[in-house]
Amino acid sequence: MRFSRLYAPTLKEVPNDAEVVSHQLLVRAGFIRKLAAGVYDFLPLARRSLKKIEDIIREELDKAGAQEVLLPMVQPAEIWEESGRWKKYGPELLRFKDRKGAEFCLGPTHEEVIVDLVRRDVRSWRSLPLNLYQIQAKFRDEIRPRAGLMRGREFIMKDAYSFDVDQEAALKTYDAMYDAYQRIFSRCGLNFRPVEADTGAIGGSRSHEFQVLAESGEDHIVSCDQCQYAANVEQAELRIQSNPQIDRNGIKLEKVPTPGKKSIADIAQILSLPIHQCIKTLIVEGEGKLYAILMRGEDEVNLIKVKKLLGLSTELEMASDEKIERELGVPVGYIGPKDLKSKVHKIVADFAIKGICNAVMGANEKEMHIVGAWEGEDFQVDHFAELRLAKAGEPCAKCETGHLQAFKGIEAGHVFYLGTKYSQAMGCHFLNQAGEDLPIVMGCYGIGVSRVLAAAIEQNHDQDGIIWPDSIAPYTVTILALQADSPAVVEAALQLYQALQQAGIDALYDDRSDRAGAKFKDADLIGIPIRVAIGKKGIENGIIEVKRRDQKTVHEVPIDQAVSVIRGLIKQY
Repeated sequence: MRFSRLYAPTLKEVPNDAEVVSHQLLVRAGFIRKLAAGVYDFLPLARRSLKKIEDIIREELDKAGAQEVLLPMVQPAEIWEESGRWKKYGPELLRFKDRKGAEFCLGPTHEEVIVDLVRRDVRSWRSLPLNLYQIQAKFRDEIRPRAGLMRGREFIMKDAYSFDVDQEAALKTYDAMYDAYQRIFSRCGLNFRPVEADTGAIGGSRSHEFQVLAESGEDHIVSCDQCQYAANVEQAELRIQSNPQIDRNGIKLEKVPTPGKKSIADIAQILSLPIHQCIKTLIVEGEGKLYAILMRGEDEVNLIKVKKLLGLSTELEMASDEKIERELGVPVGYIGPKDLKSKVHKIVADFAIKGICNAVMGANEKEMHIVGAWEGEDFQVDHFAELRLAKAGEPCAKCETGHLQAFKGIEAGHVFYLGTKYSQAMGCHFLNQAGEDLPIVMGCYGIGVSRVLAAAIEQNHDQDGIIWPDSIAPYTVTILALQADSPAVVEAALQLYQALQQAGIDALYDDRSDRAGAKFKDADLIGIPIRVAIGKKGIENGIIEVKRRDQKTVHEVPIDQAVSVIRGLIKQY
């Protein structure tokens, strides 16, 4: 492709609405343009990179035994009602009616559609296993679309669904897809971690996220520095540490004034006590009921684990100050578990509260706290569980010697073991060899293709622009004719361009009449892995300059050796 014909309108200025680096650079480098909030046009450079990502995905999934299909984006309400998700999914599901008044939605995911397809054709165990995937646009009506392609409303996704005769076979498929995902993200040139994760709205009982490591990531993950364990902080298993038991030895339960002090840090300071001896009492609301959660002062609550403990189907939310004071009659900032059981539906606590001695807690009176509290004697808990978020430095729950390290990540892929959640609800059954009618056992596997595009930039960029991994760059080589009015320069550039094409190396030939500086800036901004600069002085000496985007070294290469040198500089993943 000649740059003079390429539709890639680059910009010098950072767009006002672009907060993260990938959004800024994708717009500035002429990859995307915004149509509406969270909805983007993909220009030729973006489409080339997306196609390379899609091709890697197709190759690896085909090797894993999956088959490609293409399913409708518009889905009827009836199948969502069968699965029970029509009302549960929430406002992210964009619903509408056709001219006859029938209800539909734009597909945010395709579990219902794929189950409906398979149940109409699969009758026998002889038709299984089956693994079907598609690459298609999805739509989720995010309340606050942000960060460009990282959190858009319309996005490109690969979703796959497996169908097996039993759990054993389904978990083998899960493992095969997990391995395929490892290869896919490795071939995309990304630094990533597969981590244990919550199954979320899709459901199921086993789940791994594939997190691309980047400081701009929204997800917090931990991994052991000694073993292979890694998990999202909301899912991470933690080692239970018991509280040291001490005698009361005359320690009294008493109220102390704490005027104007509400935060745990302030309370610990004014009472000259370590923060882990302070009990933090949180009031949350779920399904119209109030619950109290007890945590050590230094820990953060994991609401996903609390929701599972309480068996709730809707999300938990922190109760408002107004509601707490109105319904509990307790001033915010001074809440404690003593005498609270009659005012909330349940009191649950992290294991770190079990057996705590000589603790500080709110007195349920304005500007008052209680010191010298013993769990089990001075307050009671309905349920104990692991309710805190994992954090760096904690001992690993999987091995004896390791400790957790903290990272930020961008979720680029997710694999789920679904079991019979959808097949049972929607009547997707088969006859086994014994003639028994059983629900098919399923798995679900997603990759955010357009998010991979953004995540690669979040992980690979500098102050000058994008630094694409070779395997997903829109072009592998860019050839800069530094003096487009020089016949010798143009001839050398064209010959190299044609030689690279014949060698199967995709190249972008910058034949524009712009200044050399502008061409260098655009080359760095767009981020093509290998840059070849051809100028008059170099031609006179029989050399050209070759440089990798991710390195500072400039190689002076004889013209007749250019293709061989360039091929050697291309990274293989």
